[in-house]
Amino acid sequence: MDTQEARQSLEQMLREIDSATAILEAEGAGDSSELSHSDQHPGDTASELTDADNQNALLDNSAQQRAEVEAALARIDAGTFGTCVDCGQPIPDARLEVRPEAARCVTDQEKHEAANA
Repeated sequence: MDTQEARQSLEQMLREIDSATAILEAEGAGDSSELSHSDQHPGDTASELTDADNQNALLDNSAQQRAEVEAALARIDAGTFGTCVDCGQPIPDARLEVRPEAARCVTDQEKHEAANA
């Protein structure tokens, strides 16, 4: 994959992640201050807590995605973009076209996910 094309794609991803995060934060995602301390039906409280947990998970996922995109941009700058960070082999263009932020080949990504599961 051409690094200039990858850079454009990654920068677009950053803009989308930042926009989605800003919208979530503007809507109060992860803010549990709305939870009332007055007596509520336990189901209402559980729903509010579940919603807050889901929103926090979305924000955490956005932060993780942003970090991966920034790392890919750093690899472009360092001249190592498209090379697996674990085995040093080229990452197939087909993978980079779908996941330009990919740092590992499929085999090493599977090993990484299994080790961190």
